[in-house]
Amino acid sequence: MNIRPSTMIVGALALTGFLTMVAIVAAGDKSYPVAAPVAAPPAKPFPSVVSGAGLIEAASENIAVGTPLPGVVERVFVKAGQQVKAGEPLFALDQRQVDAEIATRAAAVEVARARISELQALEREAQDQLTKVRDLPDARAVSREEVVRREIAVQAASARVRATQAALGQAQAELAAAHTEKSRLTVRAPMAGEVLQLKLRAGEFASPDGPSPLLVLGDTRMLHVRVDVDENDAWRVKPGARAVAYVRGSSELSTPAQFVRFEPLVIPKRSLTGNSAERVDTRVLQVVFAFPREKLPVYVGQQMDVMIEAQPVGGKTG
Repeated sequence: MNIRPSTMIVGALALTGFLTMVAIVAAGDKSYPVAAPVAAPPAKPFPSVVSGAGLIEAASENIAVGTPLPGVVERVFVKAGQQVKAGEPLFALDQRQVDAEIATRAAAVEVARARISELQALEREAQDQLTKVRDLPDARAVSREEVVRREIAVQAASARVRATQAALGQAQAELAAAHTEKSRLTVRAPMAGEVLQLKLRAGEFASPDGPSPLLVLGDTRMLHVRVDVDENDAWRVKPGARAVAYVRGSSELSTPAQFVRFEPLVIPKRSLTGNSAERVDTRVLQVVFAFPREKLPVYVGQQMDVMIEAQPVGGKTG
């Protein structure tokens, strides 16, 4: 039986390809050592725990400070990281227009006051003229028409005084409104705290409807960490539960955290850890814990790993 050369070539190529594939598979079938984690995971501080990702916030929560009126920023009195007192000015908008209005209203008040003084003098004069004719020994010396005319003159003078006094009251109210408008152009701290973020510079236009807050303020003497607890584990966490908060990337940096409150509304999960196995279609109960700021080198907005003392899975809920 004769085998053609082409058939032999095809068979040789097939055998060569098969052997090459076997060699590649054998070379790739190696066990690689498991990479050590960057930081050792924290040990369980309690016999039974529920863990969750926590977000640090100020004890007062993060207060987004805005402006009640639109305008160009004239001056910024604070900087990021500065401690401020309640009522301390934070920034001021351009006040030239309202200053001009205040000057106009103040001038109107002075004009009304001067007019009242003038009309009161005329009223006194008319009253004196009426008193003279009424005090005459002989009433027949002056006609009845003259007496009535002088009485009407007194009444008219009194009416003009009252009308001008009303105009003065309106001018004073408008002046007070202008001063109130000016005070609104200076935004003050609603509470004592730390300036956590400042997105404002002199010369920029500030709007009440801006997409982001102009300034974020918060009381950071105590820090709160808001922990997302999976709804399936929510029943295991009881009010007053102990917790330990760990700094991300360093399990050695930790501090006990004191229970503050539950947020009663269960919400969709928003704070994501980036874990590939993490479920994003779950709902979470937010639990707030507190710890002193000086305990850890952390900042508002930073994530932490929190382990919470919990009811055992097989335990009773009562």
